[in-house]
Amino acid sequence: MAISVPLMSSGELAARLRDEDVLVCDCRFLGDAEGSRAQYAAGHVPGAIHVYWLDDLSAADTTVTTLLPNAAEAADRLGRLGITHDKIVVAYSDGGNLYASRLWHVLAHYGHERVVLLDGGIEKWQAESRPLEDGAVSPSPARFEPREPGCLSGVSAGEIVERLDDPGIRLVDVRGPAEFSGEQRRATRGGHIPGAVLWPWEENVQEDGTLRDPAEIRARARAAGLLPEQELVIYCQGGVRAAHAALALRTAGYPRVRIYDGSWAEWGNDSALPVEDGLTVAAA
Repeated sequence: MAISVPLMSSGELAARLRDEDVLVCDCRFLGDAEGSRAQYAAGHVPGAIHVYWLDDLSAADTTVTTLLPNAAEAADRLGRLGITHDKIVVAYSDGGNLYASRLWHVLAHYGHERVVLLDGGIEKWQAESRPLEDGAVSPSPARFEPREPGCLSGVSAGEIVERLDDPGIRLVDVRGPAEFSGEQRRATRGGHIPGAVLWPWEENVQEDGTLRDPAEIRARARAAGLLPEQELVIYCQGGVRAAHAALALRTAGYPRVRIYDGSWAEWGNDSALPVEDGLTVAAA
């Protein structure tokens, strides 16, 4: 099954729950591991395994920020979840599928492109009175082999510094206006990377939790001066909101999207890196 748009409808998933090549992953996050696992056990899509983003989808060292796992960590953790390149991975969470997008990010980064989000997440599934299952499903361990990034490569702070004056790159800050301006500070310093465009991630989500139509997302992007031919580098605070925005841009036909997963937690805590504040954004 070839996948071009990383979304699956609730109806399609309901019809494919028993397919052996489909692995459903509940990625909801409720503050900590214990709360997240309890929420999952209380009711999840039938057959879904639980994925906790900090333990399963982040590097071991979270002292500063939540970087992606390295290749060895990814092979171990994704393998323990039973993920292989033959599986169609269907991820969901709540709140617009925010934490499900982290699984999409990790898998796309390591060359596994058969991964989609359940459009509308658990909320739409429940609103349609579809079945839930309680308890826990144990993953069947497998061998996951990290590959070169297929559709989503990362970017480091060093590369961004070297390319701050490069007209071929656009920095896209998908946090809220208060974080972008520096009014709300979640690092040693507030503000944003010089030249970044403010493009809040949640504006790509409709009231029912589904992703906006690709044409609407393209219109939002173009209004901010973001063009498909540009190389877009997306960042937020710790990389999760950036993943959601990157996925939205991919569905809207933007092929040159990269994620700075160090994001503001890394940049804002490094006094050697330049910072801007206020709400002035780069001209389109």
